[in-house]
Amino acid sequence: MCCRYWADESPEIREIAEQMNNSPLLKRWPEPQRIRRFGEVRPGDTAAVIAPDRRGKQAVFPMKWGFPGKNLLLNARSETAAVRPAFRESWEKRRCAVPASWYFEWEHVTGPDGKKRTGDKYRLWPRGERLTWLCGLYRAEEGLPVFVILTREPGESIRFLHDRMPLILPEHLVSKWIRPDARPEDFLESAITEMDFERVI
Repeated sequence: MCCRYWADESPEIREIAEQMNNSPLLKRWPEPQRIRRFGEVRPGDTAAVIAPDRRGKQAVFPMKWGFPGKNLLLNARSETAAVRPAFRESWEKRRCAVPASWYFEWEHVTGPDGKKRTGDKYRLWPRGERLTWLCGLYRAEEGLPVFVILTREPGESIRFLHDRMPLILPEHLVSKWIRPDARPEDFLESAITEMDFERVI
């Protein structure tokens, strides 16, 4: 599960934000106040996302988080995206990567009555990586791009928090992941599951 992430003002994130600022799409954006270059990114916000341009070159685009529908779709399961109508075409041809410093998760606690409740908030990031590259899918809605974040089963060290985690790839695979002619299934075994984390006070 992933419903919040953070973009720190690090040199890497700043460079990506500057590239997004040069996108002509920003001039057409209907909600400029929801564009997040840094800080906490929430569902419905617009943020920098890596995807191929018309020439197939890696580029930075402003994209809104969430596929519209009856409810805003924020995540897609990597195990079933290939067959779900809402995600199938994007899984095959329109994959993206969302640069983040870390993402947030809330511990899910089962009480004595068997009911689950939300516990402490944690921030998580991949061990040994400079950035957290969240894998996603995108499509166009009314001429503007929107994205969802792919999820998978969690690594053992963070299973106590939630039964899902984002699909995260190492940086050297990002440019290959977003290629329209790549096979997304080939990347699943390369996903990072060794995570560092700390409770947010």
